[in-house]
Amino acid sequence: MEKIQIVHTNDLHSHFENFPRVKKFIEQSRKNSTADDFYLFDLGDAMDRAHPLTEATDGQANIEWMNPLHYDAATIGNNEGLGNSHEILEHLYDHANFPVILDNLYEKNSTELAKFAQPYKIIKTSQATTIGVIGLTAPYILTYPLLDWDIKLVQDMLPKALKQVKNCDVIVLLSHLGVSMDRLIASKHPEIDVIIGSHSHHLFPKGEVDNNVLLAAAGKYGQHIGTINLQLDDHKNIVAKSAFTVKTEDLPTLANDEAWIRGQFDKGEKLLDQKQVAKLPETLSNDYKAEHSIIGEALTAVQDFTKSDVAVLSSGLFLDDLPAGIVTEKNLHDVMPHAIHVMKTTMTGDNVWPLIMEMEKNRLFLRNHMQKGMGFRGKIFGELVYRGIEIDKKRNVYINGKELQKNREYTLALLDHYLFVPYFPSIEIVGQNEIMYPKFLRSVFGDYLSKKYPI
Repeated sequence: MEKIQIVHTNDLHSHFENFPRVKKFIEQSRKNSTADDFYLFDLGDAMDRAHPLTEATDGQANIEWMNPLHYDAATIGNNEGLGNSHEILEHLYDHANFPVILDNLYEKNSTELAKFAQPYKIIKTSQATTIGVIGLTAPYILTYPLLDWDIKLVQDMLPKALKQVKNCDVIVLLSHLGVSMDRLIASKHPEIDVIIGSHSHHLFPKGEVDNNVLLAAAGKYGQHIGTINLQLDDHKNIVAKSAFTVKTEDLPTLANDEAWIRGQFDKGEKLLDQKQVAKLPETLSNDYKAEHSIIGEALTAVQDFTKSDVAVLSSGLFLDDLPAGIVTEKNLHDVMPHAIHVMKTTMTGDNVWPLIMEMEKNRLFLRNHMQKGMGFRGKIFGELVYRGIEIDKKRNVYINGKELQKNREYTLALLDHYLFVPYFPSIEIVGQNEIMYPKFLRSVFGDYLSKKYPI
């Protein structure tokens, strides 16, 4: 019997606090493996700009951590794909010692695959078995084009990808598509032997077999690490396949782990602190009711940036005060670590009214709601705060002091986060939404502060 072992990581999201134990597990697994061949894959979202070192190095620190572990291949997630400008993503893997396998991200208006990627990889084991590796990432068709990428749909690209590896003995899909899509693919493509999944942060402690396809997934943040074992007979047929995960917190720590973890954070903060942005005459409070509040300035910033009639933001976006004096990129990152973009929404007055009613209906619920995901990296959604919008007791809406006109078009400065969460459906249903890529909210706010409060 030929034995092949695969270890996989996914959705690490720059959780450096788990990296030392993940690293040790990988090294020990490689050293102790009794398999004929050992391989290591990453499924994307390895980086997340919520960590200061990732932000300060544009993800290069993450690549530097991965390189010594000798990954055999990786694919990208939406944090790499949508959390970086086109140029930064194109060069993210310049110094990587592993290939990026990705077959559905193309240069805009082109038949050319993204320059940093290759559509597939064929690995030849020590027993001359061929493993065909293909990769696909979640096709955010509304947002990738804003970064000058052409993202292809899974149903269009998967058959092509499979043709490229159809003669391989083993076929592995590196999927950053989510559990539902993985199961759907398994139901339609039993020729795939293993789908290693990610994106939806699902965890399969002992794998899952669908239509004779082995699905493996290791959760999120490096809290688990996955292992896959394959056995092949002399005719190179898979006769046994299994998967399991190990909980990272159950693994031993080394004496210098905490110092290393702290060092990565401090290094990132130091790099960001070297980049000065503005000089504030007084502290801006994260209390939305304060006389000098961050949200008050931020509302002006996004309204000015989008040239909109009104603006709406939520107080939970702002995690701390901005102190008086010199403001650096570290301060902005501390306060707004989110992967969220400013968005300009256009709609007629008869659609603005139901949108505002949705906001009012959800206001009490959202005030203390523990919000997760969709680019948000804080704790609670918080209080909705309007600029230029008023409502009277009869639920009449006023825009900049004038009663809402049903047939007039209005522009609203919002966030793409509000488009993706389910609380304000009118934004998606009737809004003409222009997401202002590539700058995050903190960069838009920083540009505003640098003009209003120059150093």
